[in-house]
Amino acid sequence: MAAKTIQAPLEGPAGDPKHAARATRSAGRKMRSLLLDAASPLFKERGLAGASISEIATAADAFPSQITYYFRTKEALFVECACRDLLYLARSTEQAALTAHTPRDYTRALAETVTATDSVAFFAEALTLTRRRPDLAPLVERTIERLHSEGARAYASQVERHGWRSLRAPDESSRRFWAVAIGVMLEGYAMGRSPEQLCAEMLRVLGEQARTDTAADRTANDGARLRLVGDPGASTPSNGESET
Repeated sequence: MAAKTIQAPLEGPAGDPKHAARATRSAGRKMRSLLLDAASPLFKERGLAGASISEIATAADAFPSQITYYFRTKEALFVECACRDLLYLARSTEQAALTAHTPRDYTRALAETVTATDSVAFFAEALTLTRRRPDLAPLVERTIERLHSEGARAYASQVERHGWRSLRAPDESSRRFWAVAIGVMLEGYAMGRSPEQLCAEMLRVLGEQARTDTAADRTANDGARLRLVGDPGASTPSNGESET
């Protein structure tokens, strides 16, 4: 009697396409992240012209061809580094301001965190680069919109949490804050100002953004909860104070 042939269990097709695609995407995201991590400090230290593709590749333990594969050009890599760096700074800024209990402390925490790094100046360089490279502008635009939307969300949350009376709508406050930050820091770097001087100038220009909801405020508004300026149904101050 012939011996039975034992067959090995059937395996899935070699190199399952879905699995391979997921692995490729994951490896691609990791490599992009490594290249951004390596390029960012070099660009900050040396600028766009001073950091070469080969140096960035060496720092990331990668090949120069991988930079052109993932980012096409050194300019595109520079802009993406600056955008990512600014969003990281925005997250740190929000976290630093979480412990503030007054509007003044909140604004100071924001200003101190922003002026302690060169991320805003780095992003400003990317802004000027897009003037000559309009193909890179969409990434900058998306970064700015995300910056403003997340800043507005964080500010509105703090106003609601503490019952502050905001002098401007959250979106307007966020856009104003970052516009002031970019302008003050560009001017300050050109004039050789220290982080402390930059912070003081930011606070001076920003002025008061919100006020504490005091007992007197609540009485003046018939005990109603004060809403954000711009909210539907927001009451007009009865004590003659301007909201702008």
